[in-house]
Formats: sequence, structure tokens, C-alpha cells
Amino acid sequence: MDIKKSPKADLESNRLTYVLLGFVFVLAVLYVGFEWTDKEITVYEVEESLVNEAEEEMTEITFQEETPPPPPPPAEVPQVIEEITIVDDNTEVAEVDFSSEDDETKVQEVILPPAPPVEEEPEVEEIFLIVEKQPEFPGGHAALMKYFNDNVRYPVIAAENGIQGRVVCQFTVWKDGSVSDVKVLRSVDPALDREAIRLISNMPKWKPGEQRGKAVSCKFTVPVVFRLQ
Repeated sequence: MDIKKSPKADLESNRLTYVLLGFVFVLAVLYVGFEWTDKEITVYEVEESLVNEAEEEMTEITFQEETPPPPPPPAEVPQVIEEITIVDDNTEVAEVDFSSEDDETKVQEVILPPAPPVEEEPEVEEIFLIVEKQPEFPGGHAALMKYFNDNVRYPVIAAENGIQGRVVCQFTVWKDGSVSDVKVLRSVDPALDREAIRLISNMPKWKPGEQRGKAVSCKFTVPVVFRLQ
């Protein structure tokens, strides 16, 4: 048997409407709860006149420039009071002779500064190439050859390579007998050249050459012979 209900008693048809009304009620209660308070809120309005007065009271910060101290007062100059002595017309005054003309009888002495000393140029000693009497080694030519044989130091590098020969050297014999300015005119080997220069530079004083009976400086040439035995 079917159960028949009245359409007015059927609540399922209005269910959505009741749900929406319930949501509206709940939201209304929440809104009232948040807005409700016991405190009184007073709103103050700031007038424009007060704001303008506050702006006028704010003063601009300024910086005062430092002025330099005034200069010290000038020192007082003591006043000098000149004393004027009044003399009677009858008082005798010593006569002073003023002469504007030059005295031609006076002789003015002019003192000249001393002349600077004259520096004498050093005398350049003349060196002869050819003289009347040639310089001589002490003891003659034989003594010169003996000096070379006794003092020679044959270079090792030249001896190992079998180098030998005659080195021709020129030097200056000064009028005091000393020897200098040694140079090689004919070279054989650099090692032999250096040894020849050493031998001649260490020679004792020579007997100087003579020109017109006076000792003079002159050039002299001598060969230094290197032989391997």
C-alpha cells in the first residue's frame, strides 16, 4: 500500500532555503559579536589652524659665521717735541764756509784690485821617436835577453797548443829612466801578448836616451821571443 503525504507537509522541498537562512543568521550573529564593544571611541579632528601654527613654530637652523678677531691697535709713536732756542740778534755765531766748487788741488787715489795670478800651463814633455843616443837597458842587450829568460811565465794554454813566436812591443822610456805606455805592434797570440806586456812593464829603470847631450823621453821598440823547448 503506498503512503501518501500532503505536498504542504513535505519539508524536503524547502531544505535548501532553510540552509541558506541558517547561514545568513550565523553570519549576522558573528558580525554583531565583532562590532559590539563597551568602549567609547572618540574621533578627534585636527584643525588646519593647529597644523599651520606647528609649522610656524619650527624655526630654520642657521649657522653663524665666525668673524676674525679685530687687528691689534697700532703702536703709539711717541711724539718728539723739537726744542727751538731763540738767540738774540747780537749773539755771535761761528761762520761756516760752504764751498760748492771742487778742490782741484786734491788728488784722489784709485786702488785697483790685485790682478789674478796667471796659471802656468803644465809643460808638455816632448817624446822623441829618433834620438842621437838610444836608451839602453842596464847591462846592455845581453842583460835584457837574460831578464826575459829569467822572468818569463810561458802561458799554459799557449804551451798546450804549441804556440810560439815573436811579439813586437813599443813603449816609452822617460828621461828619468822609467818605462810605461806599453803596446803591442805585432801580435802572435793574446796569451803571449799579455805576458810580453807584463815583462816590459816590470822592467827596471833604463838609461834614458840623449839628444844634444841632454836626457830626453823617447819611444823604443823591442821584440819578445817565445820558444818552446
